[in-house]
Amino acid sequence: MAGPEQTRAMVAETAARLFAAQEDDALAAAETGEWPSALWDAITENGLDRVLVPEAQGGFGGGWEDACEILLAAGRYAAPVPLAETVAASWLLGRAGLHMPEGILTLADGDAVSLRDGKASGTLLRVPWGASATRLVAQAVDDQPDVVAVFSPVGGKAAADRNIGRDPRDTLLIDALKAEAGPGGSVMAAGALARACQMAGAVARVLDMTVAYANERGQFGRPIGKFQAIQQQLAALAGETAAANMAARMACRALDRGADGFAEVATAKIRAGEAAGRAAAIAHQVHGAIGFTDEHRLHHLTRRLWSWRAEFGTESVWAGHLGRLVAARGADSLWPVLTGGS
Repeated sequence: MAGPEQTRAMVAETAARLFAAQEDDALAAAETGEWPSALWDAITENGLDRVLVPEAQGGFGGGWEDACEILLAAGRYAAPVPLAETVAASWLLGRAGLHMPEGILTLADGDAVSLRDGKASGTLLRVPWGASATRLVAQAVDDQPDVVAVFSPVGGKAAADRNIGRDPRDTLLIDALKAEAGPGGSVMAAGALARACQMAGAVARVLDMTVAYANERGQFGRPIGKFQAIQQQLAALAGETAAANMAARMACRALDRGADGFAEVATAKIRAGEAAGRAAAIAHQVHGAIGFTDEHRLHHLTRRLWSWRAEFGTESVWAGHLGRLVAARGADSLWPVLTGGS
């Protein structure tokens, strides 16, 4: 029987192969606003969307470390589907003890709904694939903390929009839609961790592409990667990649071992967001104008990095949360928090 590490390696290989095979068609469809049905069908057929769903409910029964491998691969290939949202939403529903629906799940980014007599109401801005989702999970205004509500957005009013990566970000007006609710945790934190994993994967791909380009592009009779200034930029990009990857993985491990994980999630979103900004800047400096041409893959990644960085809390928002957490715990807790002992 395969151990956890071997299983995780197989999950990572399966996800990478699937996304690589579908990349060209999926991104071409996304640019025109078309739903990449072939990619989503492949994801659901392989059960990648149900990695955090218990086996008893037809899922993979994995943990966040397994989900991380899938989301790293999704980020690496800029997969234009709500996989991260579906994975995070399924985790929240599982914690809340709510029914696990089939189909596309999504999350409300920061906005909460009010609950009254089992019905949800509110205005939700920039919901990823909000008009396409089967079920939507949002934070609920309730007397109890960390209550999440799940409901079908069908019947609400939708205003379609897209982010800079050209993925749907819809505004939904929800008026007394039937909902289920339970204490599932923080929607913003679940979304932030999913985005941190995606960004870590995308930054790793940006590094690979930039190194390859620097070794291929010639100037003054030699590859530009031989120039010290370029080498310094590549070294900085490699450091950002390693930091984002480790921060995302540490947050996933914290949740899997049963920790609260709030500090680790905050750190992951901050560090991955910083890496996203620096990686995009370095990569486009090295590539020059070609990185923005239609046929080049780089801008598909960097445009999504810029969007993901701003979603489910920016670095400044999460830095504020982290600062207040450390201050509330007192000076004696600072070192354990910094070294992963929160």
